Amino acid sequence: MTNLPPAGAQLRGAVDLSSLVRPPAGPGGAPMASRPADGSPVVVPSLVLASDDQAFPGLLELSNTVPVIVEFHAGQPWQGIADVVRSYAGRFVLASVDATRNPQLQQAFTVSAVPTVAAVIAGRPLALFEGEVADDQLRQVLDQLLTLAAQNGVTGTAAVDGEDHDAAEPVDEPLPPLHQEAYDAIERADYPAAIAAYETAIAQDPRDHLAVAGLAQVSLLHRLTGKTAAEIRSAAGEAPQDVDAQLAVADLDVSGGHLEDAFSRLLDLFVSLDQESKDRVRARMLDYFEIAGAEDPRVIAARRQLTNLLY
Repeated sequence: MTNLPPAGAQLRGAVDLSSLVRPPAGPGGAPMASRPADGSPVVVPSLVLASDDQAFPGLLELSNTVPVIVEFHAGQPWQGIADVVRSYAGRFVLASVDATRNPQLQQAFTVSAVPTVAAVIAGRPLALFEGEVADDQLRQVLDQLLTLAAQNGVTGTAAVDGEDHDAAEPVDEPLPPLHQEAYDAIERADYPAAIAAYETAIAQDPRDHLAVAGLAQVSLLHRLTGKTAAEIRSAAGEAPQDVDAQLAVADLDVSGGHLEDAFSRLLDLFVSLDQESKDRVRARMLDYFEIAGAEDPRVIAARRQLTNLLY
């Protein structure tokens, strides 16, 4: 099982839910079931659950077994996301939250518009997107989340209480061999081997976007291995013009979902660098763009700023 890096690896920006940490409770205040020891699906009342400030800690606990999608609405849930989540046959649970009635969750996820969609994996929340998107775009995001969940050991499934649990468990399509090799390496925390597998996959097919994104993320995990957040931030504070130190703290920011901080740090530094250092910063930012996703508004803004600085 792979642990999250110091502030949590992610696909989109992480948010802080520390204010919601309470003894786990399931929907309606009932205890949330833990993952069965035999690896069978965890039993839930439904794959689509209405949640609120009081019940949400139970979903945080559930996210250690099954990725939890969180949809914030204003009285009327988005039916499209519920249908897509159900089609994954228990690989996700959807929590539907009325943002107007749950100010604590609204504040914790910094919800400024509805619908807003986030996820929680292994207790770590991730901001995804605002507004409704087409089903194919939603599936792309969910597929990426399954990749991230697997990298962090969250590989369980959920089954609805009273249904045939065997029937509810999905049959996974086999991964391409090199992707499976990378996943296996990540599971045993052998990041160099995972990097090598992804690099081989890209050499064989430069259009393998999942391999490109996987390489960017596992490379970040590898760079953070063995370092503490305090050490990284201390080194960056002592050497504000040192490219290595600033790239390291940018890695830390991205791992915790603070994309804007990382982009701002590197873009501010960029103008004072020689060409070799500029190339290094540009390459690192392109990795971050892959991790966050091209459609992320923070990526779009940073890419525009970087282009302006280059030309």
